[in-house]
Amino acid sequence: MKLAVLTGGGDVPGLNSCIKAVVTEAAQNDWEVVGFRRGWGGPLNYNPDDDGPQERWLQPLTTDSVRTIDRTGGTFLHTSRTQPSKVKPGDLPAFLSALDTGDGSPVDCTPHILRVVEHLGIDALIAIGGDDTLSYAAHLHDAGLRVIAVPKTMDNDVFGTDYCIGFSTAVTRSVLAVDALRTPAGSHERIAVIELFGRNSGETALITGYLADADRTLISEVPVDIERLAELVANDRNANPSRYAVVVVSEGATMADGEIIESGQADAYGHRKLGGIGHAIGDALKEITGIATINQQLAYLMRSGPPDALDRMVATIYGQLAMQQLLAGRSGLMMALQDGNYTTVPANICVQGEKRVDVAELYDSQAYRPRVRHVLNKPMFLY
Repeated sequence: MKLAVLTGGGDVPGLNSCIKAVVTEAAQNDWEVVGFRRGWGGPLNYNPDDDGPQERWLQPLTTDSVRTIDRTGGTFLHTSRTQPSKVKPGDLPAFLSALDTGDGSPVDCTPHILRVVEHLGIDALIAIGGDDTLSYAAHLHDAGLRVIAVPKTMDNDVFGTDYCIGFSTAVTRSVLAVDALRTPAGSHERIAVIELFGRNSGETALITGYLADADRTLISEVPVDIERLAELVANDRNANPSRYAVVVVSEGATMADGEIIESGQADAYGHRKLGGIGHAIGDALKEITGIATINQQLAYLMRSGPPDALDRMVATIYGQLAMQQLLAGRSGLMMALQDGNYTTVPANICVQGEKRVDVAELYDSQAYRPRVRHVLNKPMFLY
């Protein structure tokens, strides 16, 4: 058997642990493993008619080559936000330029991807990514390729699983940062406004604000009345002997009559870059209250560095579970955690719904802070 592995979308700590687990399990069963580099950009740019070396897009994976990769974060296979079924004409590899219809419409390169897989003699593929990467993996399964999906995203927003690789480390980094930022906020008697990655799910901000005991936490699912927030935060600061307050903000949050703050061109999946709401909230709070603010975007620091113990464990077990499914002759599945147990779900479940904060159970929309109304039977990471 010959197996391919790739990582797509944003990087998170734990990806290398998952890759290592897959390669280790494969070696114990005498399976050959190759890694497509740069996500779906690997098979897209691999030219079956080129006899020369194509290490930029493909590399062999052995137990020696992955021996130490789990000690670092990110993905040593590299990654990209490539969508092979909707490739912009300007992003087509030169050898596929004939597929351009000339009308500017995106090109479906799935037949090319399947040709590459056949040319390389690949029997199955393990895709590690978020819902965008995994939705295309499910598409390939429907086209006849044996596929296993592994969910990763620091936002923990892939539908069908309680947990995605990268989430625990992101929350850990964020809680530590909030604690650290209390120092300048308290020293200068300011309001610290700390913006976190999370896209359209507020779970990263919710859990960070909950664990760091932030004064107020703004999530993507609940628009903010800035006047009411200003009054609450000013009272928080005045009630604090150190004369400061902390506000955690999800990057997808909005003011009550505003829009999500986005910038730049849309990526291959139609997503523009989120970010900036923290500064907007901070500026508004300063204007209304007259209290100086500290505006801090944690951004990529949340997903940087090696994984924590939980992410390393889940990533390793997801990799082992993926291999066990292939060895048992199963495919078209996504690895998942549900109710504290490892399990599998259909690979296309990621496109069957949205995973968002349960506001009624976990959030006080008037006070703008986490409120866990019923703990019994909730998963370890609230969602």
